[in-house]
Amino acid sequence: MSVFLVILILVIILVIPNVKIVPQSQCYIIERLGSYYATWSNGLHFKIPFVDRVAGVVSLKEKVKDFDPQPVITKDNVTMQIDTVVYFQITDPKLYTYGVENPISAIENLTATTLRNIIGELELDQTLTSRDVINTKMRSILDEATDPWGIKINRVEVKNILPPRDIQDAMEKQMRAERERREAILKAEGEKKSSILIAEGEKQSAILRAEANKESQIRIAEGEAEAILKIKQAEANSIKMIKEAKADQSVLTLKSFEALEKMADGNSTKIIVPSDLQNLATLGTTLKEMFKEDKK
Repeated sequence: MSVFLVILILVIILVIPNVKIVPQSQCYIIERLGSYYATWSNGLHFKIPFVDRVAGVVSLKEKVKDFDPQPVITKDNVTMQIDTVVYFQITDPKLYTYGVENPISAIENLTATTLRNIIGELELDQTLTSRDVINTKMRSILDEATDPWGIKINRVEVKNILPPRDIQDAMEKQMRAERERREAILKAEGEKKSSILIAEGEKQSAILRAEANKESQIRIAEGEAEAILKIKQAEANSIKMIKEAKADQSVLTLKSFEALEKMADGNSTKIIVPSDLQNLATLGTTLKEMFKEDKK
């Protein structure tokens, strides 16, 4: 019983610690007798006690490192602070374990020197407007330099570019002046369009007033013409009715007096009445002839 207990204790001490379960997205670097032996991926693995050992645990997930701002000098001798963010992933756990002593520190120093070289070839304005160019060049250079370390540089981003305070003040004044210039241009264009619209509105209003006046005069003229036509038609009908009634001389004489009365209504009308009243018959006869002529 005691022997079995001893064997059980030895199994627990020697076997169980040497059973390894590697999780997903991790790799174990195994050394045998001090030399690289194998890279274990996810799954169940066994190592020989006192012979094999786990030299390193490597994560295959993509990592993000935000490095502190670095002082750099542009081509036109302007010193500024630039900080970068590097996205990288381990593609070869063996090279990552044995390639460089401190991979993260190595990447940070390499990023700083590469950034200084790139910015040193650009002027201040180019640096502020060429972030994509800087990011692309840095990613390409860093990816090539870290390839022997088993590291893949996926992306490099320039996060902040901080020029000196006096340069920032000058840039703010320049941007303020540019905004004021654009505002003045937009205001002038708006006033121009407003004046054009007002002028066009006045033009259309004048045209409509002229057309309305023209239409009014046409309607008045048409009304007057129609009134004259109706008067003439009434006179013609009156003459026709007198003729059809076969009026005698006394009726015509009475009509003559009515005509004279209407003519006398005018303020400037003068009527000479003959002394011989018998001439009224002659006047009646004359009016009768006039009515006949009008009828013809």
